[in-house]
Amino acid sequence: MSHHIPIGGSCAPGFGAVRDAFTTNFTARNDVGAAVAVWVDGDLVVNLWGGYTDSRRRRHWRENTLASIFSGTKGLTSTCIHLLADRGEVDLFAPVAQYWPEFAQNGKQDITIASVLGHRSGVIGPRNRMHWSDTTDWDRVCAELAAAEPWWPPGTAQGYHMVTFGFILGEVVRRVTGRTIGQYLRTEIAEPMGIDVHIGLPAAEHRRCADMVNKPHIRDVLANGQAPGHPTALDEHPMAGMSVAMGFVPDDELGSNALTLWRTSEFPATNAHVSALGLATFYNGLAQEKLLSRDHVETVRISQGGFDTDVVLGARVADHGWGLGYMLNQRGVAGPNLRSFGHGGSGGSYGFVDLEHRIGYAYVMNYFDATKCNADPRSTALSDAVYRALGVI
Repeated sequence: MSHHIPIGGSCAPGFGAVRDAFTTNFTARNDVGAAVAVWVDGDLVVNLWGGYTDSRRRRHWRENTLASIFSGTKGLTSTCIHLLADRGEVDLFAPVAQYWPEFAQNGKQDITIASVLGHRSGVIGPRNRMHWSDTTDWDRVCAELAAAEPWWPPGTAQGYHMVTFGFILGEVVRRVTGRTIGQYLRTEIAEPMGIDVHIGLPAAEHRRCADMVNKPHIRDVLANGQAPGHPTALDEHPMAGMSVAMGFVPDDELGSNALTLWRTSEFPATNAHVSALGLATFYNGLAQEKLLSRDHVETVRISQGGFDTDVVLGARVADHGWGLGYMLNQRGVAGPNLRSFGHGGSGGSYGFVDLEHRIGYAYVMNYFDATKCNADPRSTALSDAVYRALGVI
């Protein structure tokens, strides 16, 4: 017990400052429940959890508590695609339509997998409005995206593929392997490595999930930092009909079963549920070359070049820089190594790999602050403490 906040877990000798920073997140940075895990050079040096899984602070956070990581899901999905590419089953620079022929409609025949990974394809949503309930029908969503015209000429702008990222890449995985991306993640990565990461969470595991506290509405997420001239009304936004796929619409607008449906369905850009230890172990797999070859990992962290503004979310995502599916640490929000990469999620979660220092890191939480997208001071304080312990800063 620290400052009346229940804290569990342990730190290796020399990493006590990480525990101090973790405690401060509760006392000074509004954390309700959270966990952080860090591997360094193959050793688990930090594994902490604390606080509560509910807003009333009645249920303690446990080591195996699962948190929603929203767009942190994209790091998992990208790695599934890269695993296929590293094995020679997918060509990242081939058109999506090579694997999914129907996708070639309406000027999309030359859109490559790499352009989707880099948020450059222009396919940020369907042209036809979809009711939220339709977004749980995978085939229907994919049919809409296959028929859709891009929202800008492919390759001419960057616009965050908040939801479509997962459907497009997930359909490529399904066409190539015959498995959904959630099944592929489970059978090729999670089960072999024994890690607690999920896209499409079985109902029996929902009891382990932390409640989402201060969860924003999609209109607030889209309005914050939006690019000049982009639609500000929710009804005008191309992603409006798919908002449930992000989990931001209040549950009382969707009905009592909405949260269960959202957790169970596969939205491979937005609804992964993970433990901090599971996500850190996932990124440690990249650090230890257990998932991808070093040559391939070097390829995925090459910057795809930047645009001054992201036409969906304004400058706040554009200025991070993109590798092939991962956020690059170009602003140093995840430690001093600007070559580390991973993915953050709306509200504050973050996971990354640092190849030079052989670090696999993850911070997850349930108190959401949509104004701190991928530069949350809670995670930054923790990762800085890790690097100080290593003598890097």
